[in-house]
Amino acid sequence: MDRKIRILLSKVGLDAHDRGIHVLEDALRDAGMEVIVNTFGQKPEDIVKIAIEKNVDVIGISIHSATHNVYLPEIVKLLKKENADIPVIVGGVIPDEDAARLKKTGVKEIFKPGESLDIIIEFIKKLKK
Repeated sequence: MDRKIRILLSKVGLDAHDRGIHVLEDALRDAGMEVIVNTFGQKPEDIVKIAIEKNVDVIGISIHSATHNVYLPEIVKLLKKENADIPVIVGGVIPDEDAARLKKTGVKEIFKPGESLDIIIEFIKKLKK
């Protein structure tokens, strides 16, 4: 039997807007995934360390503090430095031009507020096929 998809959901920096991350947490659990939630005040180093220690399949970052251009490339860079092949997906208010730049740095997908939970779940499942 295959193990459940394990995903780390986290906030980065001082972004305290966490309603969306908890809605997603419930939806992912209902979809049969194992979810680890790590919110508020996390540094990129903390997120990468926990992701590696917990052997997660995907990292989901929720960010609404307009610091996405700082933190997200750093998370991807740290994962590469650790040779950790863990895809990073992001939810938040991110302008299209920034989203394109973030994808070039290695972020797999960016989901805007109001995105269908079914679309997010299917994307995560496809990442692990």
